[in-house]
Amino acid sequence: MLDPNHKSKSAGVFGMALFIASLTVLFIASVVIYLIVRTRSEAWPPPGAPRIPPLLIVNTIILLISSATMHTANSGIKTGRTGALKFGLTATTALGLAFLAGQAVVWHRLIALGLPPGSNLYAFSFYWLTGLHAAHVIGGIALMLVVTRAAFLGRYSKINHPGVTYAAMYWHFLDAVWIALFLLIFVFG
Repeated sequence: MLDPNHKSKSAGVFGMALFIASLTVLFIASVVIYLIVRTRSEAWPPPGAPRIPPLLIVNTIILLISSATMHTANSGIKTGRTGALKFGLTATTALGLAFLAGQAVVWHRLIALGLPPGSNLYAFSFYWLTGLHAAHVIGGIALMLVVTRAAFLGRYSKINHPGVTYAAMYWHFLDAVWIALFLLIFVFG
């Protein structure tokens, strides 16, 4: 049996893919600028700059787990398991908030260690990249709250769950971007 909503689902997925593509350009441009600044600097990080706190590793693990819980939600509704959907969405939202709280702690620690955002290009680059990502996580949490509310109101079914699909696409995109930023800043920085 053909799904009567197939065309609107395809248009929605295409729209979300275009939105993600535009954000990808923003993040790529930011990374390119970071790399240009980094390669033109005499020392990176500058002498005396504090090390990036290892809490960034914990934040990364939190975000990776949130990707798994988002997958649980998405696969749950595709198989009609609304309990898995509700659990996955609630857990993803909570983990996203935990990630943001962890980022705030990292920023606070760096400022306390003498690396405020405007102190040098190294600091500016770090806060710009992580802040840009955090702003999009805030947007993702807003989306997650809307989708979670709809899930608890019973608005999704095995054959009709576009909000969950769009939220999953966006959340997995944020996770992929974070992994790239984490590798760039923490591992190779």
